[in-house]
Amino acid sequence: MDVRDADAGGRAGDGAEPPLVAAVRAGDIFLVKCLLEADKNYDEVSRAFGVAARAFRGDIAELLLTGGADAGQCAPHELPSLREAVDSGSPALVEALLDHSIRDRYPASELREMRDLARSWCETGTEAELRRRTGSQEETVRTRVQDDTYYTIGELTLGATTVRDGHGAILTDLEELLGIRATFEELTARALAHDPDHTAWSRATILLSHRRDPQTWAATTALRTHTDPSHRLFGAELMRLTELFSDSDEDEVSVRAVEALTDWSAEETDTTVLTEVLHGLGSYAGPGAEAALLAHAGHSDAGVRQAVASGLGTRGEPAHLSGEARDALLALMADDDTDVRIAACHSAGTTAGHHGGKGDPALADAMAALLHHPQRRVRLVAVYGLALHQDERCVEAADRLGPPRPGFRAEEMACLDVAWRYKWRRDAVTSA
Repeated sequence: MDVRDADAGGRAGDGAEPPLVAAVRAGDIFLVKCLLEADKNYDEVSRAFGVAARAFRGDIAELLLTGGADAGQCAPHELPSLREAVDSGSPALVEALLDHSIRDRYPASELREMRDLARSWCETGTEAELRRRTGSQEETVRTRVQDDTYYTIGELTLGATTVRDGHGAILTDLEELLGIRATFEELTARALAHDPDHTAWSRATILLSHRRDPQTWAATTALRTHTDPSHRLFGAELMRLTELFSDSDEDEVSVRAVEALTDWSAEETDTTVLTEVLHGLGSYAGPGAEAALLAHAGHSDAGVRQAVASGLGTRGEPAHLSGEARDALLALMADDDTDVRIAACHSAGTTAGHHGGKGDPALADAMAALLHHPQRRVRLVAVYGLALHQDERCVEAADRLGPPRPGFRAEEMACLDVAWRYKWRRDAVTSA
């Protein structure tokens, strides 16, 4: 049967194979990340890709492609068939098998068959189709798993057979690849069959937000008054992405999106939807958007306050950070919620980074107060912000933090590198 058996991952490496391949075979994604950050043999990375694909680990296969794997080095028999990948329900695995280096292996007729297969799974339902194929009446075990770098999906196990519920996202991908335009209603239904963290939701919002036709905009704005918060959340995310993907702030669609989000922020009562609306405003520079954010700076929900902190002063020239916004950031950097503090500290840092001059002393002192916070991620963003403010205190704090931790190199380098570059410029001036 063309679905994944529970033991498809195979045995762990016996020590005779390269470390990266062994890590993939063991399903140790943390170790895979660490090995990819070190010096790597690209032939080994490509070999590991084949192992990941055969083990139905689309998340690892995707990671290896990003790390330099050449899927074209894998012979067809070294990879699962596209049918097996679609049946598995893993969008990440299907996407990996449709990598540009091997996409030509699949004729359009096969892609259409796989689209029909994915649609069949969607229409029948993952659990119902799994029961039909296995004939089992046992209890289904449901878990939530990471399918790619950013999104999670559901995984269902019935007896010895396991599938994932990402067929809606797979269907969307295959339609786009075939040049088939799914309707707004179809894509919305696929998204709302799952939660916002599901790949099917993200595929639908990203695809629809790139459409600039009046019909799509009208359908998006209509969701603003829907009685179901999940529909409003979908509409808010569409508006946010529509503005984000615009060519400029003056783009007509971008202006309409910001105006709609500004009005929406004053009337939304659901905190999850309001948070998404404010995130949409946070990507736009302008006094109207800033005022809408400031109206919620003291909100009782930490997620709403984090959205405010993330949006203040992060776009455009420093003049957009008004005195009111500055005071709000100072208060939010002392918030009881750690994530709110981090967001505020990051925004305070970028207000100086826009113009490259000396930063605001009050904001710098507030960031410096976080250099001894018990959580490393707070100290990291404080170092980052101080470095952008060209504040000497970032140097010693970066030294105390030390090098990036294995497995977190990319994230921590983004903060530490700014401090190291500041130190290099400072020392260059001193020695001149």
